[in-house]
Amino acid sequence: MELVKSHLGRLRIVAFLEGISFLLLMFIAMPLKYIWGLTHATMDIGMAHGILFILYIFMVVPVQSELKWSTATTLWALIASVLPFGTFIADVKIFRKYSEVKMN
Repeated sequence: MELVKSHLGRLRIVAFLEGISFLLLMFIAMPLKYIWGLTHATMDIGMAHGILFILYIFMVVPVQSELKWSTATTLWALIASVLPFGTFIADVKIFRKYSEVKMN
């Protein structure tokens, strides 16, 4: 429950969910749409992904301000949201590092 008590913890949760939704959209919903013509999957998963994507972008700002991230770190955190597996990599390379520093 420590994760939900900070801006960074909440960002990490949303990043994980956004990453999962992105992968579901790319590897499940898109093939269902373009191979089998099932458009409903992209609508549902796409909507969830869109909401999580916007939430992620908006959550980077308070974390950046609170932890005084450099412009480069902030840009990498934002770029991660548009790359497959990007939010998972950002969690390992950026978010965990700042989470560990904050705990010590």
